[in-house]
Amino acid sequence: MNDYIKVEDLTVAYDLKPVLWDIDLSYPKGNLIAIVGPNGAGKSTLIKAMLNIHKSISGTTLFEGKTYKDFYKNIGYVPQRGSVDWDFPTTVFDVVLMGRYGSIGWFKRPSKDDKRKALDALVKVGMDKYMHRQISELSGGQQQRVFLARALVQEASIYFMDEPFQGVDIKTEKAIIEILRELKNKGCTVLVVHHDLETVPEYFDWVTFLNMKVIANGKVSDVFNSNTIEETYKSNKIALLKEDDNGK
Repeated sequence: MNDYIKVEDLTVAYDLKPVLWDIDLSYPKGNLIAIVGPNGAGKSTLIKAMLNIHKSISGTTLFEGKTYKDFYKNIGYVPQRGSVDWDFPTTVFDVVLMGRYGSIGWFKRPSKDDKRKALDALVKVGMDKYMHRQISELSGGQQQRVFLARALVQEASIYFMDEPFQGVDIKTEKAIIEILRELKNKGCTVLVVHHDLETVPEYFDWVTFLNMKVIANGKVSDVFNSNTIEETYKSNKIALLKEDDNGK
């Protein structure tokens, strides 16, 4: 069954301007899922609406038949690096440890086990030697690894990641995808907002093509083809042509 995660009739707008329109999606358990589309297609908005970070006009999202409110402790989220205040005065270790608060509560002190899990996650992403550094002192790729570690310590069953490969070098990208594959092998489901079409067949099992509405959704082997890519990106090509014409 493909309704481990199910989105129905989801519509989202910014200042009354629709960004996503009448979205219906379903996803199977235990897959690496890419959400792709042109800039402004609503990819980040989609996952934020699914996670109640952004309010939708209509629609529902269910995880194992439960709403986000009843399921959020089982969900890990890695935001876009550009949306984070990296000047906030805190250490790498403390950022990762924050991922445990969903389990222990904000008003309880982390246990030795919580701290061990935070350190183990830093080791897994290769950032343990930076654990006492301020997050503002890290490179973009290092910051991305830290936020991945924070998601890992949540020990979630579903992970949402908003462009985790953006601005990282190829070594970091390969390290991240290996961790995502480990999560998949443990039975986790991982949804990734992704921008590099060339790596979709190599990295992912499932893909959603999005451009304000769902163009296609299914196994990479079934829906990743030139026709679907053309249909997804054609409106942006038209917009670019109009801009070129206006500039002449």
